[in-house]
Amino acid sequence: MQYILVVEDDYGLNKGLCTALKSDVQSVISCNCLKDAREQMMLFTPSLVLIDENLPDGNGLELLIEIKNSNSDIKVIMITANDTDSDIVEGLESGADDYITKPFSLAVLRARVKTQLKSVRKKTDKNFDVYSNNEYEFDFLRMIFKVNGNQVELSKTEQKLLYILVENENVVIKRNDLIDKIWTDGSEYVDENALSVAVKRLRLKLSAQEYIKTIYGIGYKWSFDSEDEAK
Repeated sequence: MQYILVVEDDYGLNKGLCTALKSDVQSVISCNCLKDAREQMMLFTPSLVLIDENLPDGNGLELLIEIKNSNSDIKVIMITANDTDSDIVEGLESGADDYITKPFSLAVLRARVKTQLKSVRKKTDKNFDVYSNNEYEFDFLRMIFKVNGNQVELSKTEQKLLYILVENENVVIKRNDLIDKIWTDGSEYVDENALSVAVKRLRLKLSAQEYIKTIYGIGYKWSFDSEDEAK
């Protein structure tokens, strides 16, 4: 399954893009601003991102540059009403794999998306969307989290924390690394107590006191190893 992230603030166009691109082998996630897109990308890695250049909370080129700096394998297509030669050159030179000006044909868009997805290299790193065992079921794309079949509500911060921990099951994640990955809003300083509070709340909501383990002086890990003790 390949995942496409659509970042477009026009509700009608966003809905149309999602409908046009969704298929049995493609799942489409919708966002309408930079903030939501950044939060989604903390939870999963898309194969391709469609970005409107003019968004309510900033310029889509900012997100394009962030994506390419963090993972150049992710394909990015800019979708914008800015159709001058200088606009197109700026988008391509900023790292866009393609640049489509409005208005455009959905058939042409689908063809361009298909071309970009064909060139996406197969990834060998672990990248999952659903985690499950006898007690837990976490669907990070649909943001559905269940404990013994009962759904629980998690905040965005708790979702990010949980994803990082279960993606790295049995691996200790340093506190500073967790803080850097969870709080990505550009804050110059985040009180370390915020992480402790988030861990405590997540443990309580998931009844996971035994599985979210504190490794003193280092950080935390998600583990079912009975030899470890959660603190």
